[in-house]
Amino acid sequence: MTSSSENVIENMIEAVLVGGPNDLPVTARTQRLPRDGQKVKIHHRGGYEHFERDGGSSATSPSPVVFRWTTRTRVAE
Repeated sequence: MTSSSENVIENMIEAVLVGGPNDLPVTARTQRLPRDGQKVKIHHRGGYEHFERDGGSSATSPSPVVFRWTTRTRVAE
């Protein structure tokens, strides 16, 4: 029998964020995300950088899944 924490780990993927601002920290460009995740947003410089899953990436591949930058939004004041 597997524990719930093992199920969570099995349902996560390694993701690499590509594109966006050059000053986005390298540490933010590698993420553990839900296997079925399609979008991710990263808080950066008073706003959010938005990334979407690359259509060519496979969740079953041992390689990290690529998420490409799509847009930036500002935090509402």
